[in-house]
Amino acid sequence: MAPSGTKKNILERLEAGEVIIGDGGFVVALEKRGYVKAGPWTPEAAAEHPEAVRQLHREFLRAGSTVMQTFTFYASDDKLENRGNTQRFTGQQINEAACDLAREVANEGDALVAGGVSQTPSYMSCESEQAVKAIFKKQIDVFIRKDVDFLIAEYFEHVEEAEWAVQILKTSGKPVAATLCIGPEGDLNGVSPGDCAVRLVKAGADIVGVNCHFDPETCVKTVKLMKEGVERAGLKAHYMSQPLALHTPDCNRQGFIDLPEFPFALEPRVLTRWDMHRYARGAYNAGIRYIGGCCGFEPYHIRAVAEELAPERGFLPPASEKHGSWGAGLEMHTKPWVRARARREYWETLKPASGRPFCAAMSKPDCWGISRGHADLMQTKEATSEAQLKAVFDKAAQSQ
Repeated sequence: MAPSGTKKNILERLEAGEVIIGDGGFVVALEKRGYVKAGPWTPEAAAEHPEAVRQLHREFLRAGSTVMQTFTFYASDDKLENRGNTQRFTGQQINEAACDLAREVANEGDALVAGGVSQTPSYMSCESEQAVKAIFKKQIDVFIRKDVDFLIAEYFEHVEEAEWAVQILKTSGKPVAATLCIGPEGDLNGVSPGDCAVRLVKAGADIVGVNCHFDPETCVKTVKLMKEGVERAGLKAHYMSQPLALHTPDCNRQGFIDLPEFPFALEPRVLTRWDMHRYARGAYNAGIRYIGGCCGFEPYHIRAVAEELAPERGFLPPASEKHGSWGAGLEMHTKPWVRARARREYWETLKPASGRPFCAAMSKPDCWGISRGHADLMQTKEATSEAQLKAVFDKAAQSQ
């Protein structure tokens, strides 16, 4: 195995036409496995349960991921202390542990390590640009010491905060990617995807795109709009998409967090591996060359992406040893009617049932219509009080 310093960097790979396959949604995957608490969604498991994070990295690597993204989502100190969340580890300890785990597994294959930062409670509470940038600077200091291969500013609902993050990340001298959790309507201030992308490229982002909040179809559509905006402005960038592994046709601007099923009853919406084949092909055809996933993505989803793009990449991932193309492994099944499913035509045209006779096909999203600066969104270190919870419960009841 070649040392990390001799590997081609992310931009060299993209410039050469290589398809980069990201990994999946660690925070949701580890919540389901019992290592992350829903609500805070913070990544202390990197320091607290490193074996769980290491194993998930390995599964994504085996499935075909060419990027090991550090498990540093929401790892800023202001987020770790938000709403009374009790922490046994500092942001620095978590970020350092996450970098070590990602590098260890990346070196087991031809993978790159990406250090990631995300939106902050400080921005949501209208703190100054200087204060928010100081939070990002504290995180990237760790990434620079640990010599990650490139940096990602991900999961930003407001392009302004993403610009601030990119500006700080760019001081590292490393390639920078930036993804917003937006759909075709744009960010929460109504800035269009095209204008968002232009602002991110001008801030210094080498790769722009979207992650989370929406399904693959919506995300690919949004990245197309970003690409059009960048090209209209006479700028250049590479493009990436890391959507949910969930069907979200009923979502509004806020995405899946407005769905009444969020976060504990989303399983009926999970994409099949065959849906992932369609996503991978659609993203590739749209000119997106960094194709990965976010919340809901498991290793088998990434394996499906890698299998769909194997002709372009020239190889299959190791995990395909246990998975015949388009269900070919079913040729060995004992039952003939199951053997009859060992063909692409069957899985490509199947309309899966939910098994829930009285459930509606779509939901009515919660549309509170509030964003940065609203009193209800001011973030605190203190735990949410009973009175504050009652006010939220009452407002939720009135909106139903």
